[in-house]
Amino acid sequence: MALTPRKRARISRGIQYAVLVLAAVAVAILADWAQLRDQFVNSEIVPELFPRIITVALKNTIIYTAGAFVFGLLLGLVLALMRLSPVAPYRWIATVFIEFFRGVPALIVFVAFQYGIPIAFPGYVIPGGTFGTVTVALGLVGAAYMAETIRAGIQAVPKGQLEAARSLGMSQTRAMISVVLPQAFRIILPPLTNELILLTKDSSLVYILGLGLADQELTSFGRQSLSEYVNLTPLFLAAMCYLLITVPLSIIVRRMEARAERAR
Repeated sequence: MALTPRKRARISRGIQYAVLVLAAVAVAILADWAQLRDQFVNSEIVPELFPRIITVALKNTIIYTAGAFVFGLLLGLVLALMRLSPVAPYRWIATVFIEFFRGVPALIVFVAFQYGIPIAFPGYVIPGGTFGTVTVALGLVGAAYMAETIRAGIQAVPKGQLEAARSLGMSQTRAMISVVLPQAFRIILPPLTNELILLTKDSSLVYILGLGLADQELTSFGRQSLSEYVNLTPLFLAAMCYLLITVPLSIIVRRMEARAERAR
């Protein structure tokens, strides 16, 4: 007797659950839990990492990410408007910028700003020290991605909105600022929050700048502490601190997407 599609689906799910249970049992049996606990959550090392991992590393990670996001958002808005401009040179400049910084790894951008700028412009130093360098380098990369997101959001707003605003006597600029952009940002809020999560993780590249103790973020703190203690506990705690930032943001993104879906 042939099985119905529902029964086949039920059997398939049962097999998948069985495989997952067997994998979990195998891990539980084969893993050396005492060694894992000693290497990842060493009770002697953990107290020595606090409160500096919070008051310095986590705080600096949040500051670097926030600075890069604000800079990237403002620059991305300008680039998006340039991409939509009727002036051809503006579109060319914006396109070249976006394609360049989306195609070049963020690590190379950090290296270029740390070592290339002083060579190209002797005597010039980016204001703000480490914070200024991170804000500009990471913000440029973020701006390239956010520009395309903002452009898509602007194009998603019905053209009738702009035409209606113009018919009320608004200028093109006024209509864009007062009518189009607010609607566009409501549309692109979830992907912008995702970009904030990506910037949070990309801020880990700051370690290549050779930071002092006061400028350390989570990754550089974890790497230095790893060398000091020869144990993976600092890196594990650094990863948990990243999750303290990214998990709530991910939850916010899912809720915003669900709300947008209900609204549609």
